[in-house]
Parts: sequence; structure tokens; C-alpha cells
Amino acid sequence: MKNENIINNLTIKQINQSDALGFSKDFISKAHDVNFDLLGRAFANTAKTYAKLKIAIENNTCESENCVFEINQLKMLEQAPQASLDFLSLLLSQLQITESQNFDPNNNFEYTVANCILNEKPGFSKSDGYDVYLDLLQDGSQQISFYGPMFKQPLIINSVSLQALSNVGTTIVASTPDLPSEMMSLLSKTGLFTAESIMENGKLSPNAKISEEFVLKNPDGSFDYEIIEIGNGKGRNILKYDMDKIQRKSNPFITAEVAGLLNLEQEAIAAWNVYLSEGKYWSYTEDLPLYPDKQKEFEKKYKDYFMNNYLKQFVENQLPTNPEDAAIFDIQEAKMAKAQAFIEANNL
Repeated sequence: MKNENIINNLTIKQINQSDALGFSKDFISKAHDVNFDLLGRAFANTAKTYAKLKIAIENNTCESENCVFEINQLKMLEQAPQASLDFLSLLLSQLQITESQNFDPNNNFEYTVANCILNEKPGFSKSDGYDVYLDLLQDGSQQISFYGPMFKQPLIINSVSLQALSNVGTTIVASTPDLPSEMMSLLSKTGLFTAESIMENGKLSPNAKISEEFVLKNPDGSFDYEIIEIGNGKGRNILKYDMDKIQRKSNPFITAEVAGLLNLEQEAIAAWNVYLSEGKYWSYTEDLPLYPDKQKEFEKKYKDYFMNNYLKQFVENQLPTNPEDAAIFDIQEAKMAKAQAFIEANNL
């Protein structure tokens, strides 16, 4: 089954990033009406309503007892302009997530369309069949409604509901954590690197090295090198690392990082879909809340991703610090020398 959200989100992204419309004679030859006049239409009749309420209260001709209803309606009208600005500002800040570089296209594509309408993107004008209305409701809340070809039915968002979600840290569009930056930061927190590898800003230096305590050594204290061939019968030594010890040291830090991510479940799903899933996407409507089995799967995949994409570069093909041990040598001669050393050590 095709993922409608992925297809539409990626298509819209491609359209917005493409220069194709700049070379379309059909597009450039026509006017495109983007004057949705949200506030103008929303407040078109409020002046008359305000005047009627004011007169009713002053003349004591209200329909409600002690003019309670009329006074409340008047107060809401007075607060409505600022409430509209706050509502639209909050909505735009959340819809803006759809333009993020690492945006998860599994998000509901209708919010991407709504963002395009409000930001007057080419192809989403009134001339293209789109429209948007802001309505003041009697309960004091406001709602915005989006219409157009890509909506199966109007997309309606209520101001009170949006604010309630925002108050508990939930957004209608999931932002994707910057896992690459977070994992680079995690590297420096694991306690695996030498003190010289950590810069004053807490980040790893360009020449960062894992501490010697995690490097495998022989019983006599010398480094237990692995020999790799580099061609033409030549080879060189590279360090071998105690991966079990490295994992034991880093696991508590990784677990803590994962726990923080899972506190924001929708962002955890975005991180999973964008960085970890390998095509096995999770749904914002079907997989929330994240039950323990999903959380365990997330932690395992996060650890694997961290090890394979970030830590691995520091434990593979690392040259010895001793220049003599790091020098290129003849493999055959090295094997003979190693065999002779074994014979001498064992009195053979």
C-alpha cells in the first residue's frame, strides 16, 4: 500500500525547491490571487455586532439576565484581534516544521499544504482552487479552515485545542530531533575518549582518540595489533579495541539519551522514521503511545546506529601512536619474526 503522506509531502517539497515554475510560460503569464484576507473577512461584521452589544448593555435591553451573555461577548470581541494574532502565530510556528531539512514525510501532508497556503507558495493560491477562512466562535475560541484540491475534506484547526496541545509540549506536526548533532555530542559524554580529545566547548577535537584503557594488549603490556594488508606484500599494524568494555562504558549514556528522546514520543517517531527505520516506518496515528516493545526496539536500533555510524570511525583502522609500530612493513618478514618470537618465548 502506498504511503499517501510520504508521496504528497515529498512531491510538495520537490515543487517548492524546484525552479521549474520560473520557466513555465503558462504560470508566469497569469495572475495568481493569494489575497486570502484572513483577518479582514473574520472581522468584517464584528463592528456591527460590537455596537449592538454595547447599546444593549448601556440601555439595559439585554436578552440575558444582568447582561451576562452580552458582557462576555463584548469582552471576547475586544480580545479577539490579539487572540487571532496569537493563534496564527502559534499555528505558523508549528506548520513551519514542514520546511525543516530533516522533516519526516510520514507527517500528515495536509499540514504541509496548509503551510504552503499561508506562506503563499506557488501553486497554492486562490486561483489554484485553495481558500482559507478564520472564524470567531461564540464560545470565544477561533477556528481556521483550509479548502482546496489536496484536501479530501476541510482541514479545521481550533485555537483552544491547538493551545492546549502546545501547553503540554505537543505539536500537530512532529519535529525531527537532530540525531547527527546529538550523537556527536553523545560521543564526548561517554567517557571513552582521552581528556585531550574534549575541547572547551565539550565537543570532540578533530584528532580525538579513544583512551588506551579500551585498547587490547598482550599479557606483557604491549599492544595486541591486528595486521592489515595494503598491497604489494606490504602491511601495517592497527589497534584492536575491547568492544565489550566500550559498550559497557557507553551503554548508560546511550540509555539516558534514549530515555530523553522517548519522553517526547512524537519526536521519537520522527527520529525513527528519518534516521533509524530502514523503511519500517511508524505511524503517528497508529503507534502512539509507544508501548514497551516499541521503546525497546527504538533503544536497540539507536545503539546500533550510534555504534555503526559514529563510534565505529574511532575504532577502525586506527594506527599505533608509536611511529615505529605505525610504519609499513613486509608481511612475510613480520610473520617469520612473529613465529620466531613465539618459538623463543616457549623454548621450542
